[in-house]
Amino acid sequence: MSEFSSETENTGPTIRDRRRIDPETYQVREPQSAAAHAPGAPAGSTDPEVASVDAAGTEEIAQLKTQLGERTADLQRLQAEYVNYKRRVDRDRDVARKGGIESVLRDLMSVLDDIRSAREHEELTGGFKAVADEVERVTGRYGLESYGAKGDPFDPHVHEALLHAHAEGIDGPTCVEILQLGYRIGERILRPARVAVAEPDPNAPAAQAESQEAPDAPTADDEQ
Repeated sequence: MSEFSSETENTGPTIRDRRRIDPETYQVREPQSAAAHAPGAPAGSTDPEVASVDAAGTEEIAQLKTQLGERTADLQRLQAEYVNYKRRVDRDRDVARKGGIESVLRDLMSVLDDIRSAREHEELTGGFKAVADEVERVTGRYGLESYGAKGDPFDPHVHEALLHAHAEGIDGPTCVEILQLGYRIGERILRPARVAVAEPDPNAPAAQAESQEAPDAPTADDEQ
């Protein structure tokens, strides 16, 4: 009878306490997976449930890593798009600013022409002279500069020829008179200089050669 009862006790249900906190000592228990791999534990004694939990945790970690990589790629793409957008906005803002400045300076060019004409006729005096100097100073601060001087070689890219003639003593097309100054901002031409252009006289070399080849007329001393 005692043997039967002992066998019954040995073959009874096995109860495993999986609580992480020991109810008696209130200490954190070591996970069973760690206990299964602890020194002295027999090989192949890993709990199937623990193994399934570990596999699920590994799969979840892999999914999280994949999601993290996707989110990182999204953030990098958004950052690149923002940088490109900021550059485009800055470029458009700079173009709009330059366009506004050029528009105002174009309207002031006729005023500058009047100031130049008044200065040439010595009519720029008193308070008008102070205003004129301030206008020229402000336009110069925004990069506007005038150009065109008598004797400059004619350049069709920056000059507009209104008059044409021939002259001696020049080697090529030359601005012999400035009818209206040109204006530019840096290399950008706002208005070409309007000039009178002279070119070498094509008949001058022939006339000069004939004068050199003609014999000198006899003088009164030679006749005596």
